[in-house]
Amino acid sequence: MRKVFGFREFRPNQEKIVRAILEKRDVFAVMPTGGGKSLCYQLPAVLLPGTCMVISPLIALMKDQVDGARANGIRAAFLNSSQLPEERESVMRELLSNSLDLLYVAPERFTFDHFRELLGRVNISMAVIDEAHCVSEWGHDFRPDYLSLSALVSLFPDLPVSAFTATATHRVQQDILDRIALRNPLIVRASFDRPNLFYDVRFKEKPDAQIVAILKANKGKAGIIYRTSRKSVNDTAAMLQARGFRALPYHAGLSDDERKRNQEAFIRDEVEVIVATIAFGMGIDKSNIRFVIHADLPKSIENYYQETGRAGRDGEPAHCTLLFAQGDIPKVRFFIDSMLDETERARALDALTRVTSFASTSVCRRITLLNYFGETYPHENCGSCDICTGTREVVDCTREAQMLLSAIVRTEERFGATHIIDIVMGSANQKIRDMGHDQLRTYGVGKGQTKKYWRQLADELLAQKVVAKAEGLYPTLYLLPKAVKILKGEEQIEIVRVLEKKAARAVKGDAGATFDQELFELLRTLRKQIADEQGIPPYLVFSDRSLHDMAAIFPRTSEAMLTVSGVGEVKLERYGRQFLRLIDRFISDHPDCISLC
Repeated sequence: MRKVFGFREFRPNQEKIVRAILEKRDVFAVMPTGGGKSLCYQLPAVLLPGTCMVISPLIALMKDQVDGARANGIRAAFLNSSQLPEERESVMRELLSNSLDLLYVAPERFTFDHFRELLGRVNISMAVIDEAHCVSEWGHDFRPDYLSLSALVSLFPDLPVSAFTATATHRVQQDILDRIALRNPLIVRASFDRPNLFYDVRFKEKPDAQIVAILKANKGKAGIIYRTSRKSVNDTAAMLQARGFRALPYHAGLSDDERKRNQEAFIRDEVEVIVATIAFGMGIDKSNIRFVIHADLPKSIENYYQETGRAGRDGEPAHCTLLFAQGDIPKVRFFIDSMLDETERARALDALTRVTSFASTSVCRRITLLNYFGETYPHENCGSCDICTGTREVVDCTREAQMLLSAIVRTEERFGATHIIDIVMGSANQKIRDMGHDQLRTYGVGKGQTKKYWRQLADELLAQKVVAKAEGLYPTLYLLPKAVKILKGEEQIEIVRVLEKKAARAVKGDAGATFDQELFELLRTLRKQIADEQGIPPYLVFSDRSLHDMAAIFPRTSEAMLTVSGVGEVKLERYGRQFLRLIDRFISDHPDCISLC
């Protein structure tokens, strides 16, 4: 582990998984993104004679994994439809000559009889199913081709078969185990907690301005912005480009070449931001993504967790922001209502309810997320979400709620939230006058509050099921039974308001150390130069975590460099001298910096 991967110690659960595989025992492991799943099978692949076959649904991720393994000196290759015939033939020759430690293949290839026959002539050491949630129809990314993988245990009766996923509820976990039929497996269900991620839900008001503000606060850092439609992806990317940000779009409507170019530019740090639909993200192993923005409501908690999980894979701090308003819900409902399959529609509605509840809650985001996956968070305050770091107070807003409800009643429940708010704020727009709504008793009674306040209150009335929106093209508001009690003064309504933000404490990554920012930037520049020369992503040279370590301990010898996380003997041989020379020059120019370590 130290020599090849450059790690001094295992992360939680890794050692017992590795030992189980070496003892030829099947394994099923649910481990969060960034938890070190790949080491769990790559380390045994190096130790065991023969080739470890990894089945992965993601072509881009295969390439990243192979490039990363080769950077550590591991003999690795992949087989998929993106290769030319001569490239596939070359991999086949390596496989048949037992020259590979790792072979990544797509599940579709495993369904071919001729490929299974080929495997009979190869010394296979173990089989691994990556992204195993794709096996389950209850999972968020079910793939029919994965069902054929139940044949693995019969095809390899004497070899260990392992399945890994980052997202699985207990129900999905049992479904996977039933379908794959692993033999007395070691079952590991690691914590879903990602302590280095800060979760933040903001009221969606002016999304373009909000996105720009977040990008300015993360200047020079890599991030992903998720939007639901291709049009919104294109519009947001164009808006950011016009404001001078290095941003590119990514969605299924682009040509294969353009998608590939944009993804490569992001992976190689040539652009800082990708604006994408959910078509982007799973197939990328970029470790230094520092922020993820959901500018629209995710489809489900699983999707949200998977997509935010793209951030901070190196264990360093990262920020996850969700922009949410109740107005997003009808857009999602439109797509759900168009589903023909009743079971699928019911499942999608349940997922929408759960993700809306997460976005609306006044309970710690981390507690809510972990509860969804059947895990209890042991603390009341996580210290790294908007709820736990905000100053909150419970506010009685019964009087203001009565104003809104009265306006809905007086307009016969025929109008949407925007029109109702215009009435209570005393708007002089033409529609108000034409309808005679400027003559209502509730007209202008809410002038003392801002439009943002009224929008948030309307959202809260929807969330607390005081009012509801009508289905169809015109989402008018109508009263639910609870509203009558509020209007009569028989029941109060309170909302939790976040008044201000404390200075959020620094969320420590795995390193948790103070480092020299100037040296870190110089190391990052050198990393980019080397990566460009070799035609690989910068994080495959060294991760941000490794650079932070170097900028914290100032290694000046090969022995000291080997104590840096992620620096093994192969990477030391390839890159060590260049980084050591840079650190030496920096220390000569800044002799006082040594006092930091």
